[in-house]
Amino acid sequence: MTSTFLPPAEWAPHDAVWIGFPGNPEEWPAGQAEAQRNVAAFADAVHAGGKGERVELIARSDADAETAQKLVGPGVNVSVIPFGDIWLRDTGPIVVSDGTSLRARSFGFNGWGGKYVMAGDEIVPETLSERADLPFDANDWILEGGAIDGDGTGLAVTTAQCLLHPNRNAGVLQEDIERWLASDLGIDRLLWLGQGLMNDHTDGHVDNLARFVAPGVLAIPEPAGSSDPNRDVYADAARRARAFGVEVTTLPSPGRFEQDGEIVPASYMNFYIGNAAVVVPTYGRPNDDAAVRAIGALFPDREAVGVDAQGVIRGGGSFHCCSQQLPAL
Repeated sequence: MTSTFLPPAEWAPHDAVWIGFPGNPEEWPAGQAEAQRNVAAFADAVHAGGKGERVELIARSDADAETAQKLVGPGVNVSVIPFGDIWLRDTGPIVVSDGTSLRARSFGFNGWGGKYVMAGDEIVPETLSERADLPFDANDWILEGGAIDGDGTGLAVTTAQCLLHPNRNAGVLQEDIERWLASDLGIDRLLWLGQGLMNDHTDGHVDNLARFVAPGVLAIPEPAGSSDPNRDVYADAARRARAFGVEVTTLPSPGRFEQDGEIVPASYMNFYIGNAAVVVPTYGRPNDDAAVRAIGALFPDREAVGVDAQGVIRGGGSFHCCSQQLPAL
């Protein structure tokens, strides 16, 4: 049975957004201060001087909260939850709506297939739900929020690399995933893409590859030249999306981006759509400005803001990954 509760599209109005603040030296053995500045700037951009939604910046300790408070502007709320990792898109609850009420739904989380298991992540969904005074439903199958993206109509996109990976829900079939998404999140149409970005430790989260930008309209990067390590991934994603019947719009790619000699899954697709601003991660690449302009053109009622993400990407993700919106009714 398909749930009557489903996640609203990200461009629908928000009451608030939860954002994780970096503070774990194991995750950022180098560059933690830069990552903190990146995330603070992201929080300020979403708040937009009071024009955006309420911003709840979550730190893992009192000391980190003190650092965060010094970095953000007035109006950003800072509080503490002793979490393990900042990627609240994946560890936090997914808030669903039936048009008249909201509920928070959580899923099993195993540290992206056992790669990064950190104490404290298990308390995040229920703690955030309680703070927001939301009814809370726990589901035991493994799903991270960054593994799906929807347009608010029951249509969503994912990658087979992630949702069918044996390190998540071993032995399940595609039809099992589709049935669970329908019953738990109201998703009745699911577009399966193939692989995610190279060296993505999430095993190919779709929010780094393809994002809905309007009902039935999916944004996918186009390669930045022949050296782009994800050129074949982008082409395959676009082919699958068009064959499924959704409209595809293309956006720039950062191209080949390395840190410490390794290719990093940097992506402009990890943008966040707030009430007043759409915030685009930038990486000091030639396509940064073009990406901000192109994404801004898709959301003409919002200000498009590019924010440096070169520090936070060292932890494996960017601004969409470290945030989770609380929809408004």
